[in-house]
Amino acid sequence: MAIQLQKGQKIDLTKGRNLKRVNVCLGWDVKQFDGGADFDLDASAFLLNANGKAVRDEDFVFYNNLTDPTGAVTHSGDNLTGGGEGDDEVLSVDLEKVSSSTERVDFTVTIYDAEKRNQNFGMVSNAFIRIVNAENDEEIMRFDLGEDFSIETALVFGSVYRHNGEWKFNAVGAGYAGGLAALVNDYGLQA
Repeated sequence: MAIQLQKGQKIDLTKGRNLKRVNVCLGWDVKQFDGGADFDLDASAFLLNANGKAVRDEDFVFYNNLTDPTGAVTHSGDNLTGGGEGDDEVLSVDLEKVSSSTERVDFTVTIYDAEKRNQNFGMVSNAFIRIVNAENDEEIMRFDLGEDFSIETALVFGSVYRHNGEWKFNAVGAGYAGGLAALVNDYGLQA
């Protein structure tokens, strides 16, 4: 049975478990409104060093860069509408392939052209991140973002990180105004 996390909670992923590969599944719904433009939400992953920074552009995995140089993190591809039930975008992580210089992988979602389309995460509901064992599809944990992010156009859903030789997950739930550019800059890359 999956563990339901709250914002700020952490869970051991590998301790006591033979876990080698996980799927990080992200999902959301768009609230009913007449905004005149479709919503296009984009999941991404940032592979970060001990200082919380991406060392090179290739450490940013998203719809235009579907895998990092080591092949440890792979993006399933861009879902342009987010329609339907369940997971909208999935990033796969091979924990054994993650470079020793990567201490943390942050999983984020941004709204494409949010400012131009006058959109924000206050218009999104039922946002979640869940970790699934890629070997047997067992859901390990789930974090539902329950907060109303009325000005934010980018969110850090959660982080998979190393601690004492084990992998853990942190339910972050932090919002950013400024969209993808704000995230990219905060992670040490140039937007």
